[in-house]
Amino acid sequence: MAVLVEAISVVVQVAAIERSWPGGWLAFRESVPNKTLCADGELVRVGFMSPDDSRDYIEGLAAHGLVHLDEGSAVDLVVVDQLRGPTTACTWIEYGHVNTGSAKEYRVAACRLVGSSLAQVLLPDGWRYESSLSSTYGFTPVEAREKSLEFLRHANGLDVYFNRLTGEEVFIGRTSKS
Repeated sequence: MAVLVEAISVVVQVAAIERSWPGGWLAFRESVPNKTLCADGELVRVGFMSPDDSRDYIEGLAAHGLVHLDEGSAVDLVVVDQLRGPTTACTWIEYGHVNTGSAKEYRVAACRLVGSSLAQVLLPDGWRYESSLSSTYGFTPVEAREKSLEFLRHANGLDVYFNRLTGEEVFIGRTSKS
């Protein structure tokens, strides 16, 4: 199977969670700071719109014994960018784009465990293509944010920016205030 990749996705091997997380899968699931979790039995994905939030989350995973990198290669978890794929070397996932939906009409980024033969993409509860980052291409890489977005305020778990290119406000969901 495979898991959805949108914005900045932290992808963790289920076997590593079962090995390291106190309280196992249920405790891990309860610790997820937002509603982006999806899992296929081999991989778990949690998504973020901010590099700071993903970094904070990875630090929390490390505090529970999960290892991000060893000599530049992903060990138990990997960060996967919606536009560019894995951000570091990773020998245990395959990243690509697949068509999904009842008529295979929606194209999304996804990753799966190497060797997995099933292509179904598992999605977060309540996820809808029409309002997703996969549909709107609303993901803004950090380097572009610094050039075109002006920070206005933080409100209700969102950072609000003014987009100088479109003249509109844009919103970035946050799980922390880093």
